[in-house]
Amino acid sequence: MAFPQAAADAQGTRRRRARRHAVLLSLGLSLALAAPALGETSGAAPMPAAPSPSPSSPVEALDQSLSPECRVPGSKLYTLARLKAVKAALKEKRPIHVLSIGSSSAGLGASASYPVKLENALEQALPDVQVEVEARSLPGEVASGAGERLRSMVAEVEPDLVVWQVGTNDALARVDIEAFGEALDDSVQWVKSHGIDIVLIDPVFTQSLADDAYYTQMVRTVQDVARREAVPLVHRYAAMRFLSTQRTTEAHMLGRHFRLNDLGLRCMAEHATRAITLSLLQPEVGKETGKDAGKAEPVKTDHATTEPSKTEPAQTGTSGSARMPASQQP
Repeated sequence: MAFPQAAADAQGTRRRRARRHAVLLSLGLSLALAAPALGETSGAAPMPAAPSPSPSSPVEALDQSLSPECRVPGSKLYTLARLKAVKAALKEKRPIHVLSIGSSSAGLGASASYPVKLENALEQALPDVQVEVEARSLPGEVASGAGERLRSMVAEVEPDLVVWQVGTNDALARVDIEAFGEALDDSVQWVKSHGIDIVLIDPVFTQSLADDAYYTQMVRTVQDVARREAVPLVHRYAAMRFLSTQRTTEAHMLGRHFRLNDLGLRCMAEHATRAITLSLLQPEVGKETGKDAGKAEPVKTDHATTEPSKTEPAQTGTSGSARMPASQQP
């Protein structure tokens, strides 16, 4: 038999438990209803990334010939065209002379290591071939100034190939885009007219200027010149933009004052080497006649500010070693 006080206590306990259970049920229901909204706002903001491909569009594989921290899809890396002068040097079994010009070839700080990185990358990709890279640039030099000095540099170095990083300094100086395009076009034509190959490298990517219409137009202008003159182009802007979405910050490649850090310089050397070696595998055209003799149709890619379209595998290359076997050398 229960005592009256004990019975009252037990009844009070049951009431409190019932009220607590009702509160928990109500709270659980509220959290369940709010879960989708909380999922949308909680956590750190994601890095800006390219739109996801549709289910019907296959995801392009990364180029496995590159170092893991430098890997990008081939369509974001290069536009290819034939390199007749370099191919001739290979056939003659003589050293390949490369003239490197542009902002990261100026020889200051980490930039001083870029010519060595490019030389090493090319020699690794081309077995038993001696490569000599000369860097002749001035800090902050724009295309018009480099073009004026190009004649004397070419006479001194006598290169088979010019690798030109162009557009970044011009964009930062806000030069007239039309004048820039004309100066670059004239210089490329002059180099080609002397039987010298040229590879262009477009401006660096930085998130702070990703929406700057002037800067992105400068990138497109470099692409237009490369396409019009049928010369290989390294899509540095698109490659760096892609790599920035794979890391938590873009600072992994870009240091102060728009200068690439050591990793950025190494990746650029690898990317340029990949474009050069695959361009060497471009087939020869038939009998060359007329005004357009020697021009090869470049891969039509434009990845600086838009998503890549599907590129022909034979023109962009496939994943695998960047080293060109001696048996495949021209």
